[in-house]
Amino acid sequence: MPFDFDSATNRRQSDSRKWHKYTNQTVLPMWIADMDFVSPPAVMTALQQRVEHGVFGYGAPLPSLVESLIAYTERRYGWKIDPAWIVWLPGLVTGLNIAAAAIGEPGDEVLCCTPVYPPFMSAPKNRQRQLVTAAMTSRDGRWAIDFAALEAAVTPRTRQFFLCSPHNPVGRVFDRAELEQLAAFCAKHKLVITSDEIHCDLILDDTPHVPMATVSADAAARTITLMAPSKTYNIPGLGCSYAVIPDAALRRQFESAAAGIMPDVNILGFVAAEACYRDGADWHRDLLTYLRGNRDYLADFVARELPGIAMARCAATYLAWLNVEALKLEKPTAFFEAHGIGFSDGAPFGAAPGSHVRLNFGCPRATLTEACARMKRALAAR
Repeated sequence: MPFDFDSATNRRQSDSRKWHKYTNQTVLPMWIADMDFVSPPAVMTALQQRVEHGVFGYGAPLPSLVESLIAYTERRYGWKIDPAWIVWLPGLVTGLNIAAAAIGEPGDEVLCCTPVYPPFMSAPKNRQRQLVTAAMTSRDGRWAIDFAALEAAVTPRTRQFFLCSPHNPVGRVFDRAELEQLAAFCAKHKLVITSDEIHCDLILDDTPHVPMATVSADAAARTITLMAPSKTYNIPGLGCSYAVIPDAALRRQFESAAAGIMPDVNILGFVAAEACYRDGADWHRDLLTYLRGNRDYLADFVARELPGIAMARCAATYLAWLNVEALKLEKPTAFFEAHGIGFSDGAPFGAAPGSHVRLNFGCPRATLTEACARMKRALAAR
């Protein structure tokens, strides 16, 4: 493998939020969705060249970035994006909040499935919308949308559906049939769809990612797609994301909600994004191979060595959703932190308190094996 994913970079002395969380320096942080890998060489080279330019005024995306993004999306997903559809954003969470504000009025509802990435639940509340949730189903570790629960949850005041695809934290890649059924549900209830597809380039199994806006003409007309290179190429700190909104009226609503409150995209983020989309293919290919190895190592270890813990099938992302309910721990994150591993608590994702934790396996294999050994020792010490 030409790229080195095994070497560990010391991030404790850097500005890393992930590694600064624990004052106890012995805890391995495996919580926030931030990989411990050095970004692609093409990104490093492009950033160095831009810094050498020496002038850092207000920026805008170059035509070459737009061309690279469009070519990348068409190559990977067969989705031909019109440049006019793109709205640049400083972050995907910003996009969720703008989408919540853009549709309907204060007091209207946003519907989503749980468990889910916590900003899905906070963004509607931030924008004076009501959050309505429908629990997903889980059978033998495979999570799925519960369409009966969606029908029971939707009301005349529901205006929007928040979709996470691929899904964070359960690792599902929804197939076309599921997305078609979801599109029909949203059409029936006249719901705008905001589709967070930030993990779409982190597919670990054979089910391909299908952008929600490609399912049908109607889906395209009602969908705000949120995307970014940040998770795939490990550049979240550079703050470059975008919305793809084919419908002109919906795009105007989104832009109006953003006006005056949304900061500009970081100019170095533009540079890095272009390098990712234009020159990052080889690095991306090898990253996926490495993440599959990590996923498979973790899944095997959990099944063989960690009684009382079950891992959801992880077809995408570098985030494992671990069911720890059988351990009957009041505060599982505190328990594991006491044994040197820092996970995300499942409760803010909408899981029952004490039932789940999320583990980030986007790290060198040695870090993952050490975390697994610590989990085993933690269970043995109960």
